[in-house]
Order: sequence, then C-alpha cells, then structure tokens
Amino acid sequence: MDGVGDGADGAEEPTGAEGDPTGAKGGPKGGVRGDAAGGGGPGGGGSAGAGEARGSVPDELADTVVLEPVTDDRARSRKRGHRARAGPAVRGAAPSERRTRAAGTRGGARSAAALALLVAGYLLQVAGVVEPRVGLVVAGALLGLVTELLLPRCARTTSRGLGRAQCTPAVRQVLRDALLLGGLAGLDVLRAGDLAPLLGALLACWVLHFCCQALAGAVRTHRRLPVVTRNIDASALRLSPAPPALFAKRATLRLAAVAVLTTAAMCVAAGTGEAVWAQAVALCCGAGLLAGILWLATWLLPGKRVAGEEEALAWLDAWLAEYRPTIGMYFSGGGASAYQANMWLSTLAALDGRPLIVLRERFMVQKIDITDVPIVCVPKVSHLMRLERSTLRVLLHPANSGKTAQVLRIPTLKHAFINHGESDKLSSCNPYAKAYDQVWVAGEAARERYALAEVGVEDKDVVEVGRPQLAPIEAAGTRPVGSREGYLTVLYAPTWEGFTDDPANTSVLVAGEAIVAALLADPKVRLLYKPHPMTGTVDPRAGEADRCIRALVERANAAREGAEPGPGALRALEAATAELEALTRPDFSRHADEVERMLRQPAPPPGRARAAEEATRAWEAAYWAAAPAWQHRVVTGRSPGLFSCFNEADVLVSDVSSVVSDYLSSEKPYAVANTTGMDDDSFRTAFPTVGAATILGPDGSGIAALLHTVRHPEEDALAPARAALKARLLGPAEPPSLVRFDRAARALVARAEERAERLRAAERGPGDAVERRPVDAEGEVEAERNRERGQALAEALGEDERP
Repeated sequence: MDGVGDGADGAEEPTGAEGDPTGAKGGPKGGVRGDAAGGGGPGGGGSAGAGEARGSVPDELADTVVLEPVTDDRARSRKRGHRARAGPAVRGAAPSERRTRAAGTRGGARSAAALALLVAGYLLQVAGVVEPRVGLVVAGALLGLVTELLLPRCARTTSRGLGRAQCTPAVRQVLRDALLLGGLAGLDVLRAGDLAPLLGALLACWVLHFCCQALAGAVRTHRRLPVVTRNIDASALRLSPAPPALFAKRATLRLAAVAVLTTAAMCVAAGTGEAVWAQAVALCCGAGLLAGILWLATWLLPGKRVAGEEEALAWLDAWLAEYRPTIGMYFSGGGASAYQANMWLSTLAALDGRPLIVLRERFMVQKIDITDVPIVCVPKVSHLMRLERSTLRVLLHPANSGKTAQVLRIPTLKHAFINHGESDKLSSCNPYAKAYDQVWVAGEAARERYALAEVGVEDKDVVEVGRPQLAPIEAAGTRPVGSREGYLTVLYAPTWEGFTDDPANTSVLVAGEAIVAALLADPKVRLLYKPHPMTGTVDPRAGEADRCIRALVERANAAREGAEPGPGALRALEAATAELEALTRPDFSRHADEVERMLRQPAPPPGRARAAEEATRAWEAAYWAAAPAWQHRVVTGRSPGLFSCFNEADVLVSDVSSVVSDYLSSEKPYAVANTTGMDDDSFRTAFPTVGAATILGPDGSGIAALLHTVRHPEEDALAPARAALKARLLGPAEPPSLVRFDRAARALVARAEERAERLRAAERGPGDAVERRPVDAEGEVEAERNRERGQALAEALGEDERP
C-alpha cells in the first residue's frame, strides 16, 4: 500500500543519474575524483559524471543505434574488421567478466544477508512469543529495525525488490510493531490497563502517517505545473516555496524516525514493566505528525496554491508572444546525456536572435549548465504543439531521441541536426538524420561520410558550420611540451561502449588497463584519465574495467612522491572556488520542488553566464596550478572540463570518437587504440580521423614510440598530416566557425519565415482556405490523459514519477 517507503522520498527528484538537482549548476563541486595522495577537486570528492554513468539508460537515448545500410566498400571492410574482432574481444575481456561475476556475487551476498537479517528479526520475535521470552521479542524488533535502517544503503536492489512485492517499509514496520506489542501483551509484561492506551497511540501514529502520505500526494499533484521554466520570471503563476520535505516527500525518513522512537520506547517498557513512557512517546509522535499534516494542508489553501493547468498554459502563450523567440535548441534524454546539450549553450547564446531551450523531461531543467538563455520544459506532447502558434522558427537538435519525432510534426518549424560530436563511427551518420530539414556538420569529412553512408541525407541539406565551441582549445606551441616540471602530461580519454555489442567501440574493455599500465610505467609521465560519463551504463564489464583503471592510478600515486604546491596556490584555488560557487550555487535546497526552483531561478542579471564562464576558467587554472606536477589524476564530472584537459595535455590517447576530432583543433599529437582486429593500414583507411594519429595495439604497444615523438618534436612526422586533417574535419579557419554557424541559423530562420508567409497567404486567399488539422494524431491525447490518471494514482500512493 505504501509506496511511501522508497517511492515518496525525493518525489520531485529522479533517482540515479537525476538525483541531485543542484549538481547541474556547473562549477567545481564533485568534479574531480581524488587520488591516493589526497588530491581531488574542491567541494569534496565524488564524481558527478561517474555517478550518472552508473544509472540506467532510457530507451530514448538510443541515438547511436544504427541501421547499417552502408554499401560502399570501405564501410563493408570496416564491418568485416569489426566482426573479425569479436572473437578476440571476448577472450580479452575474460578478466573483466570474472571481475563482473565477482562483483555480482558480492552484491548477491549482501542481498542474501539483508534478507536473512530481516527474516531473523521476525523469527526471533515469533520465537519470543512461543517460548515465551521477552528478550527474544525485543531483540527481534531491534534487529529488524537496524536492518531496515541499513537496507537502503547496503542492499538497494533488495529494498526495491521488496517494494515491488508490496513488502514496503511500512508493511514491514507494521508487522514488527504488531509482533512486539502482541508479544508484550501475551507475556503479561505490561498491565492490561496499559496496553489499550499504547495500542491506541500507535494506531493513531499509523493513521496519521498514511493521512500525511495521501495529503503529500495531493499537494504534489496541485503543485505540478504543465510547464517548467528556468531563467524566466514566472511569478505570475503564483509560485511559492516548497512544503516541508519531511512531510511532503521524505516518507521513508519520517517513517524511520517514528519507528525508532516508538520501538525504543516499547523496548524500554518491556524491560521496566512501565508503559507510561511508551505511551508518551507514541502520543508525542502522533502530535508531531498531526502538526505536520495541518502545516502541509496550508499548501492547498488559495494563498499558497499555484496556477492551474489552463492558467499556466495561457501564461506560456503570453510569455512566448512577449519574448518572441526565433531559434531554439530542443533536447530530450536521460540524466547522463545532459552533456550533449551543455556543449552547445555558449554557441546558442551567441546567435543573432532570441534563443530558447526546449526540454521534455522535468529533471533535465536542472541538468542544464548555467546559461542566461530562457529554458522551457514542456513534458506533454499536446502542450508542446503550442509552439506552432509562437514566433519560434528553427529548432537545433544536438541528439536524437524517441520524443524528437513529436516536435518534428510541427509544420511552422524548421529543424537542423547539429549532433553532439562527430567521429568515424557509423553512429555519426545515423539514418534518423534524414528526418531533419538540414544536417549541420563541422567540415568536408562529415559531408563525405553522409554521402558514402547512403542513409537518405541529400548533399544539398548538409551545411558545413565548423565547431564553434572549440574556441577555448589552445593551439600546439601555446605551452611548451613537458611544462609541468618536466613531466609529460598524457590525457587518456576513451569513449564508452555504446548501445551496440561491437567490442571495438571502446578501448576500456580490451586495451584500457594495458595502455594505462604502459603510461604509468614511464617515471616522467603524468596521466590524466577522463572516462566517458556513460561508461558502464550498458555493459557492466566496461564499468568494471573503468574501476580497475582507477585502481591502477591510485596505486601508482601511492608509489610516487614529489614536491607539493605552495600555500599560495592552494589559497588561490580556495578563492577561485569561492568565487565560482557564489556565481553558480543554486538559491534553493536539494529538497526544493520544481515550483520553488522556478521561483528562485527567474530571469538572470545580464552577463551572469559570461561571468560564470570566466570564473570557471579561473578555477580551472587555479586547480591545475594547485595540483602536484607529478600526480596522476582521475578527472570526472564537469570540472575541469574536457577542453581544459586538452589544454593541460601534451598528447591525447583516445578511441575513434568525437574527442579525437575536437582535439585535432589544437594540432597536438594524439594516438588512437586499434581494438578492431584490423591491420594498421586498414584501420587508417576505415577511420579517416586516425590518418594523423599514432596507432596503439590492444596490448599497449606503441606507447614508447609515441612518448619519444612527443618529447622530440623535430621527429614528429605527422604534424603536417594533423594540420591538413584538421581543416578537413573542422573546416577552414576563416570565417570563424561561430560566424558560419550564425549565418546558417539566420538562413534557416529566413526559410521558415518564407514558408510561414506562404501558408498565411494561402489561408487568406479566396476559396483557398487551408483547413488546419490538429497536429496530434488521433488517440494520442487520450493516451496521454490515461497516463496522467495513472500518475495521479501513483502519486496519491506516494510513488514518484521516474523519467
């Protein structure tokens, strides 16, 4: 009955990757994983990116699932190489499989132990009643309560499984209370006159707990607006602070607090034979719950109620009419995919016009990094169609998702696919791209890739715009090689395993440990390991291999020593951290609901995002200055960012991915791991971005030659090839990429305006009126209403919405 236990807690905050709404604000918090020597970013350890990567990946993230209609010889040879690689990859991954099985065994052991302790607690209570022995009844109650408190931390899978079986924390606690109270009554520990008041007080606590839960569901329902905003003044919607979290959403904590107090009081009563203290504690708990219910109920009064659905939608229409957006970025996905949108924020803000960010998932509003661009989240497709009546003319799409098809049906909009990175993988020429009006690519290589793939994208619809967000990357020669006290800084930034079962997607599985071990063996190398934030989300073996690589780095740091940064560098880092946090710290607690976040995130003061960007760069500079020059780093999360790592590195080691294309803008040396099973010549032919790279074998072979070349630039024979490949991949240096991107945006807006004018003219013409049929397909709105009714029922029971 009570989804109360696990469901209501954080009802406005999705679990896993989406659990921390404040973490999306950017800045250094939790950005850098510490090391054996005590490094790490400010704000404590922990890796936001790694944490997200461990969550589940929704189906709508499957923008890399590619139908392979490629027929050219080069692509066929590429696929043959992948198939040839499949056998060796499985053998090479055997250690990872064993580690994964070992991890699964440990997890199973924890789950079994948790279940055993829960059952043992109940058996002790039953045995105490049968024997009869008061001590067994009390011991069983205490054992069960302690296990209950540890269960969410130590055996989450077991806790969720019990909840799915309707054996929720509330049901388990009711059973413990019944056995404890029944045992005390049956063993005549307490006087008969004391049991009735105690029973009544306990029943009152339970009734009030469930009443509070039902009321909390009603409050959440009334505070769920049909649109969520950020960087917009939405005070007209009568926004108000969130109700107290203990009563509105933290049902597990509320239940645990009452259970601890009442169980302890009854155990004391069992030992002393006096029930007065147990009665008093139960009555106090009931009084606290009643006070909380009355306080919570005030959020349903007119003074605290937010606008209804129709009023909120009317406000949205009015705001769109006043703001008059011209170009927007549309994004939908899971929490771990937010980086795909964040990389385009600065470009979107710099465009000529009035930009807008359109999202579909509520949790994603707080996953978007700091920006001054207005953000509108419209979860329902029926409400999304209101964009048709706005001045919005163009939507840019950094990723594909299942919900993209919904917005593509709005006839007044033009759509351009800008992607979140380009590589030689087949996923970079996804057949879905033909659904857009235009496909914007960085340079000539991507245009050729679409032509060879034959996925339905016509050449006239491909527009070369460069990669405007690469401007912060420093060119080769900006810093001397080995500038960190003679240590050569090597960045290992592998990609993730992808949604396909191709073993060559990432080097982490097959070659990661060998590459890292070879780099760590050089005493004058400082390694920066930056894994993809989605590593391990599909293949657990990749996650286990990632953990093993991190362990290698920690052991290498433990065996090293050297000079530590001076106090001035540490003070500078502290000052930069304070300044950045002051600019990016959210003005709400982590338990604030989306209404309160809208209230506290109105239109920002002019220049806030630029100030935060400058503060971020200052923090990154201070971070690297405060890091020991000899110390290896595991870099995760948002800060320091990938481009900052590019600037810090003397050489990159990566996979066939967009990381290589972006790094090429610096023209610094790079290496690519060949885990396909192809020979080097075939590998270069199949993947053009490898043409100017040093190729590494899956056993790490080639590392020594790579390091020698970097240390002796006069022997670097690949420098001319890197310059030529840069131009081919990223386009010409003049005009600047941002100028080309803005021109493409204005041209597509003009095309959309011309089409809209033709439609208006046709509608005005005599006898040529065009019947405008609703965009929504028949039955879709009704299906959505059914989903709403199901969600309302779930919320009434305390179960929160999971994206």
